[in-house]
Amino acid sequence: MTGSESVVAREPQGPTAEVEATLLTYLLRHADDNLVLAQRLGEWISNGPELEEDIALANVGIDFLGQARAIYTYAAAVEGAGRTEDDFAMLRPEREFTNCLLVEQPNGDFAQTMARQLFFDAYQLSLWDALSRSNDATLAGIAAKALKEARYHYRHSSMWVIRLGDGTDESHRRMQEGVDAMWRFTAELFTGDAVEALMVEQGIGADPATFAAAWRGRIDEVFAAATLLIPEDPYQRMGGRTGFHTEHLGHLLSELQWMQRTYPGLEW
Repeated sequence: MTGSESVVAREPQGPTAEVEATLLTYLLRHADDNLVLAQRLGEWISNGPELEEDIALANVGIDFLGQARAIYTYAAAVEGAGRTEDDFAMLRPEREFTNCLLVEQPNGDFAQTMARQLFFDAYQLSLWDALSRSNDATLAGIAAKALKEARYHYRHSSMWVIRLGDGTDESHRRMQEGVDAMWRFTAELFTGDAVEALMVEQGIGADPATFAAAWRGRIDEVFAAATLLIPEDPYQRMGGRTGFHTEHLGHLLSELQWMQRTYPGLEW
């Protein structure tokens, strides 16, 4: 190095604006999944088929709500615009929610609820496992805790699907009908876009397409024990990740958000 040369010290480079904006979108997708499903499971409180199951569904719903709160809180920090978890949950309109379509589907009977749960629980096992190894330490910590809960959720839903599917003629019929009703919303779980692609590139997120084989293996194993059939209808419904929802989400949000919208600025 000659005397005329100098060394310019560079500050460590943080994430670009594009990465931060994409991370916010990515976080909200997963937070919305959990919030909406928590609301659906809350509808079972006092309506469960038996007292123990009533309590179990409430506890699973609380797990999902806790996961949603953790992710919303982190999303607020990433955005840095002064919004809170309540703002994300209570003040966004339907088109701004980016949850998958599966979680917003009505409970139906208990068998339909369990079909929805099995499909989503089997997916989250892979999701949280992958995100627990994220380069983003905050997201990895949230995922590691959520993975422990997801293992219980999957045991619970798979047990009920097997019990109902391999039970009486009536329970088998209802379980198969629940599976048939929910199957069309499962492909969306494994369909990625530019958001996932950038998160994978940054080592933050995971490619949902890589979860599909493990998910199908879990479903096939449960269905074999439950004597259930994979639906033959190839139609799959998409759109939730980009804000295009079924008619059911608007009704769900009207119940979820009514107090905050009726009394703006309400504090607990």
